[in-house]
Amino acid sequence: MRPKAGTRSEHVRELIEEGIATGSFPPGMRLDEMELAERFNVSRTPLREALFQLASAGIVVMQPRRGTVVAEVTPHRLVEMFEVMGELEALCARLSARRMSALDHQRLLEAHRACERAAQAMDPDAYYYQNEQFHQQIYDGSHNGFLREQATALHRRLRPYRRLQLRVRDRLPTSFREHEGIVEAIIAGDADLSAQRMREHVVVQGQRFADLIASIAGLHRESMAQAANDEAQRATSGATTARTRRSLT
Repeated sequence: MRPKAGTRSEHVRELIEEGIATGSFPPGMRLDEMELAERFNVSRTPLREALFQLASAGIVVMQPRRGTVVAEVTPHRLVEMFEVMGELEALCARLSARRMSALDHQRLLEAHRACERAAQAMDPDAYYYQNEQFHQQIYDGSHNGFLREQATALHRRLRPYRRLQLRVRDRLPTSFREHEGIVEAIIAGDADLSAQRMREHVVVQGQRFADLIASIAGLHRESMAQAANDEAQRATSGATTARTRRSLT
């Protein structure tokens, strides 16, 4: 995972976010504080601060007697969230087409070329990070601070699901082709077309929605299987320890 700037709790929060995005912490998984503290080599204080930040964003849920678990989102809720994300990003693209400077265009093209290199390499992890930078350039290009904040916050909330889409066959090259259309419209100054193409790029519907739900279900099955395997290993280890103790007495 990539180190990021900020306070220690912010750094831990982003590491957990990345774990959720990559499927290391799938929906419904319980996040054990002791294991996370050891994994990230931090004390419990910044870890708990990070978990509170994630809970406030709705990415994890703190439950009585169960602890902190990765939030599970219903299909209906997911559709609603992507609908809002689509409209926020469409507005960002519309304003970017009207307001971006020559320097903004240069930065957008640089982000686009970075996505192209990742797409050509068929590297979904690299593409995921470059894709975030691409979208951030369009948020910034809107030159509307409040809109940028709202789009960034919801983008972060949807990170696990946006990343899952890149696992779907042919989604990575398709995503890049959609980027090309968005860049073309923004640089041409066509606000309506920029908004339309961005909305179509972001909103999850039809077959894309079915593929995303299948990916989430697959991650959940993997998580359950791993949990069962871990429990079996703990039981075996406990039984072995008990036999060893009896043999020594």
